[in-house]
Formats: sequence, structure tokens, C-alpha cells
Amino acid sequence: MAGERFLPAFLVISASGTFIINYVIAVLRADIDVIFPYISDTAATPPESCIFGLMTSVTAMAGVATMYGRYKFIEQLNQRTGGVGPVVNKIAFGFGLLSCLGMCVVATFQETVMRVVHDLGALLFFVTGVVYIVIQTYISCKAYPFGSSRAMCWTRAGIASIASLALLPTIVCALLVGSTKLHWTGDEKDYGYRLTSAVCEWTVAFSFVFFFLTYIGEFKLFTLTVKAELVEHG
Repeated sequence: MAGERFLPAFLVISASGTFIINYVIAVLRADIDVIFPYISDTAATPPESCIFGLMTSVTAMAGVATMYGRYKFIEQLNQRTGGVGPVVNKIAFGFGLLSCLGMCVVATFQETVMRVVHDLGALLFFVTGVVYIVIQTYISCKAYPFGSSRAMCWTRAGIASIASLALLPTIVCALLVGSTKLHWTGDEKDYGYRLTSAVCEWTVAFSFVFFFLTYIGEFKLFTLTVKAELVEHG
């Protein structure tokens, strides 16, 4: 049975495509520098901004569906085996929803138009996204050996560690960069901060994306169904 594995698979494809397609288009149009622009730089000008907005919205919806599937899976697993408190599961799902909201804010408000709102959306996305995968790693360890293998627990722990370590320099170095321009040269004052921040940003983003690859095996184990009930009012 294939189960619901198409959900995390589609999420990974959609998110990766959003980053890569916009990067390629922006480079071909010479709108950005080839070497490690910010992800937001690849969506600062049309038509990249339009494509990024559309694809990010689709990715956010796929993220919500995937996170909900994971939430229900852990809920059912906990009813059968215990080990994972329902409160922890709900908190993880809540942080996941916030990360998807931040993603939508980033896509809607371009950095060159409304930088403050854009940056707040990016901060919401990255921080809550990293917290989500850290909590999910904890849930995997608590649920072991049910739901995931020891190797999968270590894999998730490794991805979550990389994302966590890259998050701080992403934020700190970004705060030290005083300009939002799209083209930089190596001899400029804040170039080192900008390059460090951009490299770490891509690291956090793809760590977050690749984390969902680890869901595919578990999503084979269940199916989601929709139940409609007609309520008659007398």
C-alpha cells in the first residue's frame, strides 16, 4: 500500500523546485549574483517574484497537509503504544503551522518592497521551522521502536542539528548587513556577513526540506480519510 507518502514527496519536490527554478531564472536574467544570493533575492523582481509567490503558496499548503498527516499518525501511534504525550504532538503541529504562515509572508512581501514585514516573515519561518523539526526528532526518539528505526532517529537528529547550528549565523549576520541590494562585490564592507548569512540560510532551508524526506517511509503506513456527517437541526 502506498499510503500517504505522496504528501511529503510532493512537499520536497515543490519546495526544492521553488528555490532552484527561481534561482536559475534570476541568474539567467542577471537579476542576482551567481554565488550564494539570499533566497529572497531570487524572488525580488518579476517574473521571479510572481513564480516564487505561486510556488511558495502551493508549498505552504503541502506543508500543512504533510504536518497534519504526521500529527494524526503520531496521535494514533500514541493511542496504541504510548510514549509521546499528546501535548508535545500538538505543540509540534502548532510550530509547523507557524512556519507555513511565515513562508506565505515571505512570498507575499518582497524584501525590496516591504523589508520589515518580509524579514519578520522569514524569521517566523526559519525559527519555528527549526523548532518543529527539533521537536519531531524528540518525538521520533520517544516513539522508538514504533514508527521509526534507530537509524532514522539519528538521521533526523543530524538534520535538526545542522539546521539549528546554521540558524544563529543566518540571523546575526543578516542583522549586520546594512543593504538590501541584489548585486555585491567581494571588496564591499558587509560582503563577508552577507555571504555567511546567505550560505547558512540555504543550509537551514534545505535542511528543513530534506527533513520531510524522512517522513516518506512512515507515510506508507497509514491513509487519511475525510468523514462527512449530516447534522439535522429540529
